[in-house]
Amino acid sequence: MKKVLPFLFAATMIGCKNDGTKSITFDVAGMDTSVHPGDDFFRYANGGWMKQTKIPDDQSGWGSFYTLYEENLKKMHEILEDLSKKKDHPKGSAEQKVGDFYASGMDTVAIEKAGYEPLKPMLAKIDAIKDYKELMQLLAGNFKEGDGDLLGLYVGADERNSAKNILVMYQTGLSLPEKDYYTKTDSITVMQRNKLVQHIAAYNKLTGMDAAKADAAAAEVLKLETAIAASHLTPVEQRDPVKNYNKMLVADLDKMAPNLAIAQNLTLMGIQTDSVNVSQPKYYQALSKLLASESIDAWKAKVRYDYISSNASLLSKVFRDERFEFNKIFSGASKQPERWKRMVDMTDGSLRDLLGEVFVKKYFPPEAKQRMDELVSNLQKAFSKRINALDWMSDSTKQRAQEKLNAFIRKIGYPDKWKSFDDVEISRDNFYGNMRSVAKHDWKEMVGKIGKPVDKTEWGMTAPTVNAYYNPTFNEIVFPAGILQFPFFNMSADDAVNYGAIGLVIGHEMTHGFDDQGRQYDAQGNLKDWWTAKDADLFKAKAGKVVDQYNKFVVLDSLHVNGELTLGENLADFGGLAIAWDAFQLTKQAKSTDKIDEFTPAQRFFLGYAQVWRLINRPETMRTRITTDPHSPEEARVNIPLSNFEPFYQAFGVTEKHKLFRPAADRAKVW
Repeated sequence: MKKVLPFLFAATMIGCKNDGTKSITFDVAGMDTSVHPGDDFFRYANGGWMKQTKIPDDQSGWGSFYTLYEENLKKMHEILEDLSKKKDHPKGSAEQKVGDFYASGMDTVAIEKAGYEPLKPMLAKIDAIKDYKELMQLLAGNFKEGDGDLLGLYVGADERNSAKNILVMYQTGLSLPEKDYYTKTDSITVMQRNKLVQHIAAYNKLTGMDAAKADAAAAEVLKLETAIAASHLTPVEQRDPVKNYNKMLVADLDKMAPNLAIAQNLTLMGIQTDSVNVSQPKYYQALSKLLASESIDAWKAKVRYDYISSNASLLSKVFRDERFEFNKIFSGASKQPERWKRMVDMTDGSLRDLLGEVFVKKYFPPEAKQRMDELVSNLQKAFSKRINALDWMSDSTKQRAQEKLNAFIRKIGYPDKWKSFDDVEISRDNFYGNMRSVAKHDWKEMVGKIGKPVDKTEWGMTAPTVNAYYNPTFNEIVFPAGILQFPFFNMSADDAVNYGAIGLVIGHEMTHGFDDQGRQYDAQGNLKDWWTAKDADLFKAKAGKVVDQYNKFVVLDSLHVNGELTLGENLADFGGLAIAWDAFQLTKQAKSTDKIDEFTPAQRFFLGYAQVWRLINRPETMRTRITTDPHSPEEARVNIPLSNFEPFYQAFGVTEKHKLFRPAADRAKVW
C-alpha cells in the first residue's frame, strides 16, 4: 500500500524489561542528568543509555524499536518452533502451513544442495531473448510467478474515487536507493556505485558466467540504470499527491510509451482494465525509449541481475553472503542475523494472518485492546478541541476538518477477519517453492481487486509489526498489536508515561491526516481540496517554518536533514506531541502534583516521549536515511518539537540561557 504513512523508519523497539516484580515505566538509570533538559533533552533523557550501549553486529542501529522487534521475533520464534516440530497437523491448516513454511526455510542442508537450481529455467529464458519485445513479454508473464520486472505495479484505492480499486504504475528499475546515487561525485557515493558493479559481477559469476563477461555485463547494468535514474522523480517530488496522480486510459499509455506494449502485456499478466494511474509518467516514457535505444544485451544483463537479486535470499549461502556484503555498505551491520530470525521475519511477511492470529491469541489480551481504544478516543477528543481553538483557520475549513477527524477508521491490534491463504501450498521440503506459492497467491489476490470496491477492513501491516500507520485513501489510523507493548504501551504504567509514549503514536497518526500530504484528502479518502485558499496559504506558511528548522539540523558533522522530505513526519510529530499533551491534561494525574521517581507528572510525560525515540544509528544507516527516509533522526524528533512547545519550557524551567530555547515569535506551531 504505497500511500501508507508509517510512524517509524523501521519496524523495530527499546529499553528495560519488566522483571515481574516491579513496574518499570521508563529508565531513570539511562538518563544523563549532567545535561540540562533545556540544552539537549534527547541526551538528558537517554544519554546514560547511549554511553553504555553498543549496536549489535547484526543490526544497523539499536534502541527502542529494535529491542521490541527482537522481543517479538522471540515470541514468534517460540510459536514457530513449536508448530514446526509437529508433523501431524491437518494438511492445509494454518498450523501446517506456518510450521512447514518455517521448517522449510530452516532446512539449510536442502537449500545448500539446491544451490541456484531454481533460477536456471528463467535464466535460460533471459539468455535466449532476441529483442526488447520478447523481453517485455517474458517479464510480463513472470509477474504471475512473483518475479516481474521494469514495471512497478500495485493495486489500491483510486485517489480521486477512493471507493474503487485501480491499477497503479510507479517508477522502478534502480538498484541504488534513489536517483542521486547515480550522479553524486563524493567519495562515499562513488564507492557505493563501484560496489554495485562488483556485486552484479559476483552474481553473474556465481551463476556460471565467465569473469570477463561478468564484469562487462555488470558495467552495462550501471550505465543503463544511470540512464533510467535520470527519469525518476526525487523523494521530495514523490511526496506531492497531485503531481503523482495521473489517471489515463491504457490506450493512451500505449501511445505515450509504445515500446512497452502495455495493453498486450497486461493481458499476459492476467490483468483486465481500461485505465491506470501512472504515478510517474516520465519513467515510463523514458523506459519506452531506452528499450529501443539501448542494446538488448544490456537489458538482458539488467533483468538477469534483477532476477538473481530478488531471489538471492532464498538461495544457498554464497548468494546470501554476497547479498549481505553489498547491503552492509548502506546499513553498516557487520554480521548477518541468525537464520531463525530471518525465517521468523519471512514467515510473518509471507503468511501474515496465519501467524498473526496465533501471535495475538498468545500475547495480546483483550483488555489491552480496550485500553488502547479508550486512549484513541481521548486523543480524538483532544484533537477536536485543538482544531476548534485554531486562530488561523476559518470556520468552514474547521467544519471539514472535524468531519474528517470524526470519520477516522480506527484499527487496533489485529483484523476483525483473518485471511485464510487457502490457495497457498506449503511443504516442509521446498522453501523456494513455498515462496513461489505465496507470491502467486499475492499476485492473484492483488489483480483480482482491480475495478472492485475497496475493502477498508484490510490491513497494510501484520499484527506482530512494531509500527503504526495512517492511510489517507482509507482515512484510517492503524496500531498493530506488535507496537502495543512496553515501552510504547504499558498497562501498568502511569498515565503520564503512557500518554507521552503511546499517546504520541496515536496523535502522530491522527495528525498525518492533516499534514502537508494528508490534508489534501477528504473524509472519504478522496484527493480533493477542501480548504479555503487563505487557510491553505496560512498552513503552508506555518509548515515552511517547520521545514526551515529541520533544514538546519546537522548529523555526522556535515549532513543536513532535508526539511521538505521529512515535512509530513515532522508535522505529525509536532501534532502528536500537542494532542497527546492535551489528552493527558484531562487525566487525574495531570492535575496532581505527586511525584514518581522524583519527577512531576508533566516531566514524566516528556520523559516518556523522549525515551520512545531512544535510538542510535550506524553512520552508514544515517547517510542512507538522510537521503531516502521521510523520518528525521531521533534526536531531531525529540529536541525540535519540544523547543517549540511551551509546556515543555514550563515543566523543566527552560529559559533564554538554554540551547533549546526559541523566542516565542520563532516557534513553529500548526495544529
